[in-house]
Amino acid sequence: MYDLILKVVIFGDAGSGKTSLRRRFMRNEFVTDSRKTIGVDFETEDLKLAGKAIKLLIGDFTGDKKFRFMFPEYVYGAVGGILLYDITNDTSFSHISDWLSAIQGTKEQFPIVLVGGKSDLDDLREITWDEGVDAAKSNGLKGFIECSSKTGENVKDLFSGLTKIMANRIIFDKPNVQSISV
Repeated sequence: MYDLILKVVIFGDAGSGKTSLRRRFMRNEFVTDSRKTIGVDFETEDLKLAGKAIKLLIGDFTGDKKFRFMFPEYVYGAVGGILLYDITNDTSFSHISDWLSAIQGTKEQFPIVLVGGKSDLDDLREITWDEGVDAAKSNGLKGFIECSSKTGENVKDLFSGLTKIMANRIIFDKPNVQSISV
């Protein structure tokens, strides 16, 4: 029996690391030759927060443009989102507004955290930390964090922080209490 079942959506450009992020959090594993997501992949994770039993339903949506028409259906019922870009790929960063526009075209309203993925590749970085922070602020997102699915850096912090934000909105009716920043 769960006190809450929370749907979390992970979205962003193809190759940004969405499946790797989900696998690192769910299974604590990193696979170098991850297959391309077709449509959506979902998994569940059980958590405890403030004495509440929570089931996270976590899905990552394909970044391929040809499936973008499915995106509004995918976000239906979501209570939290992770917009992921690759810190080594300026193009993935430049598409942040495209992804947010796709969500604004739906009736769903939920907190979104901007995440710079692949932080272990700092020597190949194209997007600075400050640019990520500025993008999150200018788009009214709930926070910004960088993480590495390869090393696991900040992955648990990301999901626990987002879960707290979602729970505060639903359980405690405090929609503006927290944001994520590391």
